[in-house]
Parts: sequence; structure tokens; C-alpha cells
Amino acid sequence: MGKYPDYNGNCGAEGAGRDKLHFRIGARHVMMSAMRFSRWTVATVLVSLVIAAGRPWLFAQTQPAKAAAADSISGMYTFLRDGEFVQVTVEDGIVSGYVSRFGDSESDKGQFIDQFFDKASLEGDRLSFTTKTVHGVWYQFSGQVTTSPGKQPAQEGYRVIKGTLVQHVTDANKKDSARQRQLEMKSFPQDMSK
Repeated sequence: MGKYPDYNGNCGAEGAGRDKLHFRIGARHVMMSAMRFSRWTVATVLVSLVIAAGRPWLFAQTQPAKAAAADSISGMYTFLRDGEFVQVTVEDGIVSGYVSRFGDSESDKGQFIDQFFDKASLEGDRLSFTTKTVHGVWYQFSGQVTTSPGKQPAQEGYRVIKGTLVQHVTDANKKDSARQRQLEMKSFPQDMSK
């Protein structure tokens, strides 16, 4: 007997018997192929799962924009007075931004002034920046970035940057006077639809 116990090798012209034989061989062949296919499929799936279990990054996708936004300190923060703010942007590890404030001098009183960062850095949770001088005024800031417990990124004050702000004012005689204060800058609500 060969591979198929009900096949005897006699393929003579016996009419109906021949058809039954071919049906039996065909059915058995289909069944054996299906079993081989299902074994192969199960084996392939199992091997793939074992490999993937050792490499979870295969299933990991890049973080959605919502998660990335929640992890980034980029955004707008309150400044000294209502209507004033600080814009902080972190891209590829480079910090940039500006302070948008009301003017205080006789020539710019009540006007909005944007003072871009001249130098800025973010090291861990420590943010520091120095602005460019506009109308004889420039700022230095150094502080720590924290998140408020119980708040979500879409809420005001989710992130808080607490630190020391030094306002430098240079007069007409080029004399610099510095005024230091503690500052708590609260984040504006982040738009989580991006």
C-alpha cells in the first residue's frame, strides 16, 4: 500500500468505480492539503506572535499628535498681567519663543510689544530664556516646568512654569537696573484636536 490506503493503483476503465476512486483520492487530497495549510498557517501565526512578543515596537505606532501635544511644553503661558503671554516652542530639542507684553514707557504705553528669545534652553524640566532688548527692556527667566495634578492638557494651568524673572531696564544713560520677582506662568488650554 502506498500513501493512500484506499488507492490500489488500478485505474482501469471500470466506469463508476473509477469515478468513486478519483473522488476518494480528490477528497482525501483536498483534506490533506487543507490540514497542511492550516498547520502551516497556525505555525506561521505562532512564530509571528513569538517574534512580535520579543519586539513590542513592531506593534507600536508613533505617538498620535494628541499624546505628543500632552508631552510637549510648547504652548502659550500667562505672563505678568492679563492679556500678556509667553509663547514657548520646542522643536527637535531647540527652544524658541517670545514674550508678548504691554509697553510701560511713555513712548509705548499700552501697545503690544513682542520680545523674541535671544537665548533659550530646556534641560530636563528646567526652562531658561533671555529676551532681546526692546525699548530698553529685556527679561531673564529661569524656572521649573511641572504639571498640575488632576488637570488635563485641554485645561488652563495643566502645565506650570515656576521660577525667577528678572526685568532689566536700560535708561538713556545706558544704566541697567534690574528688578527680580518670582513668577508662575500657567499654560493656556491646549487644542487637542490637532
